[in-house]
This record gives sequence, C-alpha cells and structure tokens, in this order.
Amino acid sequence: MANARDDQEVMRASALAQDLRALLGKLKRRLREQAHVGDLTPSQVAVLLRLEKDGPATASSLARAEGMRPQSMAPLIAALEGAGLVNGAPDPADGRRTLLSLTDACRKWAEEGRAARQDWLTRTFQTRFSPQEQDELARAVELLKRLVDD
Repeated sequence: MANARDDQEVMRASALAQDLRALLGKLKRRLREQAHVGDLTPSQVAVLLRLEKDGPATASSLARAEGMRPQSMAPLIAALEGAGLVNGAPDPADGRRTLLSLTDACRKWAEEGRAARQDWLTRTFQTRFSPQEQDELARAVELLKRLVDD
C-alpha cells in the first residue's frame, strides 16, 4: 500500500515539475517580448549579462565562462561592438589584452528592458488577480524560492 502511495506522490511531483517548467518557459518568453531584445541571440544576451554581472573581461575568459571556443566568441563580440553594446580597451595589467565592457548605451538599454518587464508584470498582476489571489501568489513565490535558495 505504501508503494502505491509513493508512486502517486512521485507521479504528482513529476506532473507538477512538468507544468511548472512549461509555465516558466511561457513566462520567460512573455517577459522577453516586453524587453524588446530585438535581434540579439541567446549567446549575445548571455555575454552581455555576464559582463554586467562580472565586469570587464577578455574575449577568451568570456568564451571559457560561456563554454565556447574563443574562435566562436570573436564574431559574437564583433556583432555586439557593431551594435554599440560592448567596447574594448587595453587591459591596464597587460596592454596586449583587450578588456571588453558594456557601453553606457547598453546599460541604459538593459535598465529600460528591466523596467518594461517589471511594469508589464505589475500591470498584469493588478488586472488579472484579485488582492486575495495576489496574496496566494506571494505565498507561492515564497515556496518557489526554496527551489533555488541554498
């Protein structure tokens, strides 16, 4: 009898995991639509986020961090430089190397994108959920934090 109950719990957890994963994927796409990412590839976005989080870096260190070959990073960096999102400067510790960093325009664009996503999510909460439902969502968010908190 215990095995049947255990199997049901496993099946329920698996179905819940599948539903949550699908839902989060849809939410991520909707938020991306709000930010107007444009023609940037996921790899380009990942590099921009890494530079924002970790600060200036060389192309080779970005390639290692992103699990790419340095040769694959070069055209990606060139496209970001061409779009005015990244610029390079000599490394003060080793003038032979170039440190890449975000441009002010990129920082502004990222900030505006975050604000657009936040505004959309706030408006959507207010228009689609009652105050009581928003309380339920707040409790659910606290539970979901346990998935990622160490």
